[in-house]
Amino acid sequence: MNMESIADLSDIDLLARVECLVHSERQATATLVAHLAEIANRKLYVAQGYASLFSYCVQALHLSEHAAYNRIEAARASLRYPAVLSGLARGDVHLTAVRLLSTLFTPENHRELLAAARHKSKREVEELIALLRPQPDVPAAVRRLPSVKARNAAAGPTTGAEGPAAPNAVNGSAASPAATTATLSVENDAGESNGKPKAGPPARPAVVVPLAPERYKVQFTASAATREKLRRAQELLCHRIPGGDVAAVIDLALDVLVRDLEKKKFAATERPRGSASGLAALRVDGPAAPGASRHIPAEVKRAVWQRDQGRCTFAGPNGVRCTERGPLEFDHIRPHADGGAASIDNVRLLCRRHNQYEARQFFGPWQAEGAPGAVSR
Repeated sequence: MNMESIADLSDIDLLARVECLVHSERQATATLVAHLAEIANRKLYVAQGYASLFSYCVQALHLSEHAAYNRIEAARASLRYPAVLSGLARGDVHLTAVRLLSTLFTPENHRELLAAARHKSKREVEELIALLRPQPDVPAAVRRLPSVKARNAAAGPTTGAEGPAAPNAVNGSAASPAATTATLSVENDAGESNGKPKAGPPARPAVVVPLAPERYKVQFTASAATREKLRRAQELLCHRIPGGDVAAVIDLALDVLVRDLEKKKFAATERPRGSASGLAALRVDGPAAPGASRHIPAEVKRAVWQRDQGRCTFAGPNGVRCTERGPLEFDHIRPHADGGAASIDNVRLLCRRHNQYEARQFFGPWQAEGAPGAVSR
């Protein structure tokens, strides 16, 4: 691979080549899974000195544990349901989707499930599984974790596994507003000094896992200070939420937080000021008056936020619209520096990345990157 030759490709050629490479990778992945399935069927790894196919993949093929696990589960599924290989080769489903769905496959439903998971993300596949196999709510719990020193001592030296262990179900996406169950684990007081946590291994990432339709398990590690805030909120809400349900308290707190943030960033309010005629005047898309401020009125922010549905409006040449919902910025379609007015018709929502991209397209890379004398859109 010659990085210099890649750097010489035009934008169109680079994108076209990547599409070809992804197609080739999918074909290669499906072929590898098929071969692993046959190796498993013949148990060839035993004669090679490995006790399991997982050990063979990790030690002989030098795959990561997660990569080996996904491919082995897909191989096992393909032995029973060959349609899995076709889905992988076409790019209809990815390895993680096959692994997650494999426990639900039957001779009668596997094709229907593969079709339902077509081009879906891991999170969407997990929600599909929650719909088909709903799990009961997890009980709310607040417990103290051992200190960092105790955790390290209890962990002991790590040893290799004979077979694949299912990786933790971790999803960094935001929980649904309908989520009503949560497990909160709290740091031991010994893990803090002067209000700051002591150095140690990083905390486990937050977990958001769908259990059933409109039901999610939410789990994270909090500081002692956060635990005290939660306890105080439960005390203050004892008449409104008699049981002090953690999920109900957090849901109420998030309602207040979201309203406050939307009010600050997008001028959201239940009682907007201004008349209909005044709002209509703000729709006029003419050039800004000489010396006019680039300030965007609150009425314009509210109207643009509702019109653009709180989402980046950038669309590529193929018509695909950006899915980002944060961080969002108000952008002048005709830049303010070029006389663009702060009107509803001339303001749109863009994510930060696409706002910077549009600035580079108009002003050039030097002006858009915040260099001295850079012009703001």
